[in-house]
Amino acid sequence: MLCSMTTEFDAEEVVRQVTEKLAAKFPDLSQKEIEKVVAEEVAVLEDRPVHDYVSVLSERAAKKRLKKD
Repeated sequence: MLCSMTTEFDAEEVVRQVTEKLAAKFPDLSQKEIEKVVAEEVAVLEDRPVHDYVSVLSERAAKKRLKKD
C-alpha cells in the first residue's frame, strides 16, 4: 500500500526563503532585485507537479540569472 503525502505549496514562502538565501550569496544586489528574479522562477514552476522541488529548482535558476547580471 502506497501512502501519498501531500504538502500544501506556499509560493510566497518559497520566494521568501530562496530570496534570503540568495541575498547572502549576492550581497551587491538589492533584495528587491533578487526577490523579483526568484518570484519569476517560482511562477514558472508553481503550476508543475514538482512542488517538493520548487525551492531548489527556483534557487538554481535564479542564481544562474543573477550571476549573468
